[in-house]
Amino acid sequence: MQYDIKDFGAKNDRVTNNAPLIQQAIDTCSAQGGGIVVVGGGGAYLTGTLRLKSFVTLRVEPGTTLLGSPLVDDYATDTYKLLYKDSDCLDRCLIYGEDLESVAIEGEGVIDGNGHQENFPHERPMLLRLLRCRKMRLNNISLSNPAAWTTAFLYCDDISVVGITISSRVNLNGDGLDFDGCTNVRVTNCNFDNSDDSICLQASRPEYPCRDIVISNCIFSTQWAGLRIGLLSRGDIHSVAVSNCTFHDIDDAGIKIQQCEGGEMRNMVFSNLVMRNVPRPIFMTFSQQRASREVPEGVLEPLATMHHFSFCNLMIDNRVGDVHSAIFISGFPGYSISDITLRDVHFVVAGGGTRAMAEQREVNEFTLDVVKDHWPEFYCLKQLPSYGLYLRHVDGVSLENVVIESIESDCRTPVFLDDVCGLRVGSVIANGAVIELDNDS
Repeated sequence: MQYDIKDFGAKNDRVTNNAPLIQQAIDTCSAQGGGIVVVGGGGAYLTGTLRLKSFVTLRVEPGTTLLGSPLVDDYATDTYKLLYKDSDCLDRCLIYGEDLESVAIEGEGVIDGNGHQENFPHERPMLLRLLRCRKMRLNNISLSNPAAWTTAFLYCDDISVVGITISSRVNLNGDGLDFDGCTNVRVTNCNFDNSDDSICLQASRPEYPCRDIVISNCIFSTQWAGLRIGLLSRGDIHSVAVSNCTFHDIDDAGIKIQQCEGGEMRNMVFSNLVMRNVPRPIFMTFSQQRASREVPEGVLEPLATMHHFSFCNLMIDNRVGDVHSAIFISGFPGYSISDITLRDVHFVVAGGGTRAMAEQREVNEFTLDVVKDHWPEFYCLKQLPSYGLYLRHVDGVSLENVVIESIESDCRTPVFLDDVCGLRVGSVIANGAVIELDNDS
């Protein structure tokens, strides 16, 4: 059965708040055993918070926009919360669902959060939040202009995201897809243009691991990271496969993996990736910090382990990037990241490092006195003494057919190793010369 919101009195005039009428269509569809709620007819239907129901598909048809209200009071306050500390200003959302089964959002239309900074300078609603749901489908829809994150999937299972486009640069914290404590997730054929991380994999609670994640055939561009794994990491995060994706014009990092809250990270494969203008293609850190608002202030989770990561068939061109471009992998004193493979990696950098940079061999550890009120990000570090790879506190690393080229001459070493053991080198070539490596390189 299909339920057209126009039949419930909804108006596509960009002015009328249609939330009660669209909600009536959703509720009626659910009461009749499920079906499709159609948002069609062109134009834009303004709305505040909507609540999805089980066995209901929300279809936004081509040429039609579901438009978020510019008034923060049109968004409900009982739509759960964001788990990051100091982030309660992001608790509201446009579309919400809790303890649902078999829900979908589809269509060739647009869901527009209308989240421009002038509308939401303080409280900033997300576009979509789903809590403890099963069997979700997000297909072929365009999601644009959220005031904060585009989506947040919390402790959900069996998620399929196919063929969507996300554009989120009109406000801060414009994440694309965030999966917290989710299992059995497939993301494919999607396009991301974000002001913050495009895809996040997280585990905010120990009892909800984030696992069995497949991401493929996607295109990423963002002001922060293409793919971030961690920060919220009290639970385990494992069994992740990322393949056949391109990353371009990213300000911070292509792949960012950060463990800091006590969970275990393991068994992740990244293959067949192309990156252009991505200063840190890989940025991995192991540190200790409170990220979750559910952890009391002053409490730090004990560190666990990070192990078994494979990066293969990476083509990286950062010739127009800054001098700080590098693959950066850093464990923590006494807590090494273990069993890392870099194979068939071709990395072009701009170069231009000076003698003074080469002599600056001390790089900040991500200890509490360094990160303080910051996340363990690259800006917490001093400049790097290498222009290709920087590996620290790593136990077991295999470098096979790693090729580094600098466009300009660079006085720094192409590879810097600090507290690295179990080094296995097939071949590392920098500017045509084979590099001999040991722990003091």
